Amino acid sequence: MDASARLMVGAIHASQTQAVLYLSGGASQALGWLLSVPGASNTLLEVVVPYSRMSMIQLLDKVPAQFASRQTAEDMALLAYHRALKLSQPGFPVLGVGFTGSIASIRPIVGDHRFHVSTRTSDRLWTTSVTLSKGLRSREQEDRVSSHFLLDAIAYACKILATYTSELSDSEVPEEFEHQFDEDQQLLQLINGQICFKIYPFASDMPPAERKIILSGSFNPLHEGHLKLLEVAPDMLGGGCPCFEFQFERAGKMLILSNQPYFYKKAELFPGSAFVIGVDTAVRLINPKYYNGDYGRMLEVLSACKNTGCVFLVGGRSVDGDFKVLDDFEIPEELRDMFIPIPTIKFRMDISSTQIRKSKGLS
Repeated sequence: MDASARLMVGAIHASQTQAVLYLSGGASQALGWLLSVPGASNTLLEVVVPYSRMSMIQLLDKVPAQFASRQTAEDMALLAYHRALKLSQPGFPVLGVGFTGSIASIRPIVGDHRFHVSTRTSDRLWTTSVTLSKGLRSREQEDRVSSHFLLDAIAYACKILATYTSELSDSEVPEEFEHQFDEDQQLLQLINGQICFKIYPFASDMPPAERKIILSGSFNPLHEGHLKLLEVAPDMLGGGCPCFEFQFERAGKMLILSNQPYFYKKAELFPGSAFVIGVDTAVRLINPKYYNGDYGRMLEVLSACKNTGCVFLVGGRSVDGDFKVLDDFEIPEELRDMFIPIPTIKFRMDISSTQIRKSKGLS
């Protein structure tokens, strides 16, 4: 790795951007460069190399029209972005990177030697495609060229100016494509299922936290009880990033918009998180009625949530006129350690959004 590449990698690691990379068919040296400079754990959440045909098909969940193509690189970048959203620390910029190439190999390649690099962030999709001159370079040299382009793409996504000199010949002209997404387009992508969720940090002083502490609901309206729950929860868990989450008020540290109404799906989106719920919701979660009357199915679904590292912090609530807490209900033994009661000494508020709407004559 030359000095300019080393400087670029150092700047990437200092940028706070957290990335998932999906690479196939080239740019292998870039991975070594990223890992060889101290600070790689700040940047790299995961790297996957779907090198075989079947591995790529399983990653994309389809057979691509062309394995080495702009479209495939963009599909890989979007999947990597989804994965990065799930693995990243709350509040950090997230990046998905896709690379696919067809470069010099043992057997002569029919068609062009080419590669495609795509990056996806919350507001931008950028792709570059390069056709290399056949016979001009060895496999190692073509891999080096593609590695520089991959590193440059990551740096660009991190808002870092590239400092290396291109090794392309005059006839090798990159084709670049860029799409910017405004706020309305991002929300439309969420609603259409193109992206799985979107995070809005509302505080610049959030401490680093691996675990999201999530209060889900409609917040119609947001009230003091919601705020108090998210104030108490981090203390009980020894820290974490408090978040409001609802499906399609701005308050607290962070707002998450997602397209998943069910907790077992939320657990897949936010592994290792703590969900703050009322005891009435906890009772519904363990009621076989909501699993087509199948007790075994209920255990299976909630055990899968448990296996993602998620827990439920359960606050007391008024149920049919009486204030109830978690200890008033029988939790299946297999799930007991997944449900953590919030002591009434820490939180009790006999208030609900429904009551507030009724008091104001709202439906």
